[in-house]
Amino acid sequence: MSLFKARDWWASVLGEGEEFDQGCLCVGDVDNSGSGYDKIVVGSFMGMLRIFSPHPAKPEEQMEADAQLLEVQFPDPIIQVEMGKFVSCSELLHLAVLHPRKLSVYAVSGTAGNVEHGDQYQLRLVYEHNLQRTACNMTYGPFGGVTGHHFICIQSMDGMLMFFEQETYAFGRFLPGFLLPGPLSYCIRTDSFITVSSTRQVECYRYETLAVATDADTRQDSDQQSKSSGKRLTADWTLVLGEEALDVCVPHTSSAMSSIFVLGERNLFCLKDNGQIRFMKKLEFNPSCFLPYGSVSEGSTNILMCNHNNMLLVYQDVTLKWVAQLSCVPVAVRVANFPELKGLVVTLSSDGHLQCSYMGTDPSFFTAPKVDAREVNYDEVDTEMKMLQKVIRGATKTQDILPRAETEEELTLTAIVSSNLDEVSCAVIPEMNGMPVPSVTVKVKIKSRSAVQSPKMTVCVQPPLAVTQDQFVLDSMGSGCELVVRFSAFLNGHYPPADLCGDIAVSYSSATELNPAGIPRVSQCKFNLPLRLVCYPSSAIKNAKYKITVDTNKPPVNLNEVFPDFSEKSENNESSALGFQLITGSKVIVLASKTSQRYRIQSESFEDIWLVAKELVQRFDQHFASLGVKDFRNSFTGPIPLPEYFETVDHHFELRVNVQKYQDLLSERAVQFRAIQRRLLTRFKDKTPGPLQNLDTLMEGTYRQVIALADAAEDNRERLIQAFTRLQSATHLLILLLSLWQGLGSEQTAILEATLLPLLQDTPQLGWEESVDAAISHLLKTCLSRSPKDQAISLSTGPLTIPKDTSRLKKHITLLCDRLGKGGRLSLTSEANVPTTVMMPAGCESIPEPIVEQEEEPRLQQDSAKYIKKKQPSKRIKSKSVWTL
Repeated sequence: MSLFKARDWWASVLGEGEEFDQGCLCVGDVDNSGSGYDKIVVGSFMGMLRIFSPHPAKPEEQMEADAQLLEVQFPDPIIQVEMGKFVSCSELLHLAVLHPRKLSVYAVSGTAGNVEHGDQYQLRLVYEHNLQRTACNMTYGPFGGVTGHHFICIQSMDGMLMFFEQETYAFGRFLPGFLLPGPLSYCIRTDSFITVSSTRQVECYRYETLAVATDADTRQDSDQQSKSSGKRLTADWTLVLGEEALDVCVPHTSSAMSSIFVLGERNLFCLKDNGQIRFMKKLEFNPSCFLPYGSVSEGSTNILMCNHNNMLLVYQDVTLKWVAQLSCVPVAVRVANFPELKGLVVTLSSDGHLQCSYMGTDPSFFTAPKVDAREVNYDEVDTEMKMLQKVIRGATKTQDILPRAETEEELTLTAIVSSNLDEVSCAVIPEMNGMPVPSVTVKVKIKSRSAVQSPKMTVCVQPPLAVTQDQFVLDSMGSGCELVVRFSAFLNGHYPPADLCGDIAVSYSSATELNPAGIPRVSQCKFNLPLRLVCYPSSAIKNAKYKITVDTNKPPVNLNEVFPDFSEKSENNESSALGFQLITGSKVIVLASKTSQRYRIQSESFEDIWLVAKELVQRFDQHFASLGVKDFRNSFTGPIPLPEYFETVDHHFELRVNVQKYQDLLSERAVQFRAIQRRLLTRFKDKTPGPLQNLDTLMEGTYRQVIALADAAEDNRERLIQAFTRLQSATHLLILLLSLWQGLGSEQTAILEATLLPLLQDTPQLGWEESVDAAISHLLKTCLSRSPKDQAISLSTGPLTIPKDTSRLKKHITLLCDRLGKGGRLSLTSEANVPTTVMMPAGCESIPEPIVEQEEEPRLQQDSAKYIKKKQPSKRIKSKSVWTL
């Protein structure tokens, strides 16, 4: 808030329930008294016109009623009032009143009174124009360089500028590309009109250009005539603002200083007469109105600006000079001269508070009372000081800069997934690939520690998983209440999911003493769905296309003990092999070696291995933890299956490219279809119809092509969704193998997941390939750089667009794996990370490190093959693994 308030000189409240806007206020010598003092003219949307001549009242007296000179009720709302030389046979000031469908020009005259009631004022109509279109606003000036008179320009709601040369209607022009009306102002220096269009750009039209442009009665006529004959209306210059404009003002304070001021929602723009920006001021508030006026300093302009915080600010160009507090939010501000004081600020609010004020201070006569002197007890002060220091030390040890969250939340969520599948499935699709689709019940317990209001629960699972109900509106809960909500989850798509995790969020309001309505809060929890929801036990097969091997440091275990829910109904009672048949995927086999500590996972689909591999690693950790084994560790010795992973990447990228192809083809066929329609319509409208020349057959064929392309594009979109889910599964599997290969911790694994899985879904604007390429490039130039010198290279900040192919991406993924294999550490800090020398596991060999941005593309396949296929001899002798079914 400001330290100072605007000092009230005179104020009045206009009517009750009336509304006012930006154009409802003007000041000037409307009665042509010749005294040099101004009167205030106010019009309202209720059709009430008032004229005031303010003067201050004595402190002991009320505001005198004779400040109001005239009050007239019109049948139509008053949109805007202006003063100018609007009568051809007179150079006196007249009052122009703009109604929605009428423009009226009045003469205001005063007659000296002979009694104590004072002077009498009359409003006499000089002429009026009935408008064919609904008016929005108007401006006036000496259009075309006339002297001694003012013309009027009215902007209609449909974008037509109507010009009136006093008593005569001159012409009307439609603004090109018009959608919604904006502020309008006239620049006398360039004889042009300034407005802001709905495209958020300032447009300037010269009066000469408007006068010679094609005339039209309707917008359609204007468009047709501009194409056939006459001069087309074009803007002299335009400037993109990027935001809506509240007002445009062109001050005429100095002939040497030419400026156009535009008040936006967040910025103040000052432009030259040619449209170049002189300066721009970013505002830290929401402005309501402004007024540029003359400054005592040469080459600068003062600006009065009001905002929605009841503040009046005075700027000299971009420098804030003064701030004062107002009693209301003005919608219009003017500067006027009155008999006893010049330069008063006149403000008008939307509800009719009319105020004349000045900025300054009043002397304060307050004197601080004398404090009673007392003796200081230094022992007590020293004791209090030690106690306060102890409190401060304790607080600094237990508190952070930001207050910590409460240890116990007001609402606790507990999700319990049933250990058994539902007896009666709730799945929407009861059967897929000849197998019934099961469902599982999830029970959510909601317990409140204190009273909560309007709780709403949202359940989110990854597609193609679905739930019976994902939105729950719950009743308000008191302190200590407990509520149980149940829902079922099931498979709802013909492809396997990438994740069996789900999220539950409950939004609610918690009332406090300062905010009884409640503070919005959110509580969250996660749940994991069972693997049995998406697959069934199956018989094991010996051979498969894709295979990965997981090593452990403990003797092999019985798989039936690790997967008891799959071993019960398994056809093979062997403990060294288990089969998993995905409902919407291929068969996945887990084989345990009888002679080594290895487990092989194989399948005909690379991405289908992910769910089983994740479940295997998690159940191994749980199994050995239950046995009390603390040093159990899973590992992966390679090779990293990058060629298999790149097949999934290429398939996803191909479908993305097809999306753009189908879009281009649809656009071409749609243009062709519309062109044929126009030709047919022209033939049908012809008074002497001729042969159609097979246009109807061509249109029918084009229509069939459009429908076929639309169906193909929709089918490609569905395939792209499935491909992205499969890509997520393959990426999860790659991250799991890299973390097992290098023994990455949870923090480094989280960074790797954020790098390779940055998106939840593909969008036309941003896809997986360009996002992952940018993220990996960042890691290769920072924490995985070859030397600290490379980290100083500035990172590219260009826009992310779909690449031409995936060769660059695959090259970067290969380099990422290679540098992780050399001991690189993933970190978000800017510290130098010099790779350490480590023993490379069997099946991996380092590749030559080219410059990321300049390596030739043909090297990719060679490097990738070398990295994956070549093996190094191990120093220790390994026993040959025997896989049996």
